[in-house]
Amino acid sequence: MMSFQDKVVVITGAAGGIGQEAVKTFASDGAKVVLVDLNQEALDQVVTELELKEGTYVTVAADVSKEDQVRNYVEKATAAFGTIDVFFNNAGIEGKVLPIPEYPSEVFEQVLDVNVKGAFYGLKYVMPIMKEQKGGSIINTASVAGLGGTPGVSAYITSKHAVIGLTKTAALEGAADGIRVNAVCPSPVNNRMMRSLESGFSPENAEAAQQNFAAAIPLGRYAENSDIVNLVYFLSSEKASFITGAIYPVDGGMRAL
Repeated sequence: MMSFQDKVVVITGAAGGIGQEAVKTFASDGAKVVLVDLNQEALDQVVTELELKEGTYVTVAADVSKEDQVRNYVEKATAAFGTIDVFFNNAGIEGKVLPIPEYPSEVFEQVLDVNVKGAFYGLKYVMPIMKEQKGGSIINTASVAGLGGTPGVSAYITSKHAVIGLTKTAALEGAADGIRVNAVCPSPVNNRMMRSLESGFSPENAEAAQQNFAAAIPLGRYAENSDIVNLVYFLSSEKASFITGAIYPVDGGMRAL
């Protein structure tokens, strides 16, 4: 059996579908959870819905693209619970669906700010905490979008390729101190982000876009949030103690095609 009793788990993007599922999974196994997201009201709603107990969690509203706000959530985590054992570096945005010549530069920059700078700043401030204790597990959320190309989503594709590069570099830098760094690469997941992308790819018929995406997955369906979190949970545990620098598709067979 795996247990995270009294382990400290920091989760960014905690109010999103995958993030909230991660909070639920780790909290139900006894972890102290630090929920980070842009909007405090959304974080409060997660706490209420999951009925988290006082003293077992901390919420921090933060824009992960701002270095000082990342430093702040790390400081609040350690002030509350003393250390960080697991860091689920998960916050991300999708941007727009447009060809490169039409893609707004400001949106491209925003996607890279959140998805790349946010992941980098998280690593920058969490890794020293883990170095002090000679160990820890970091899981970055990349995407199957980081393993290939897709027309219309240049910013998202670029950002997730970058997350994979950060993962491999951080794994090599952290290995001597027992810090493991891995990445999960979800295929389309049945949550808000995919509703947005479906509408972007097919504004007139988002349902048809969903059917087309699902048909491209050998298992014939979208992932659920829990499908992604199950792997995050394993990679966070001592059962994965010899796994670092790995890039894991959770994609229903898409990368086998």
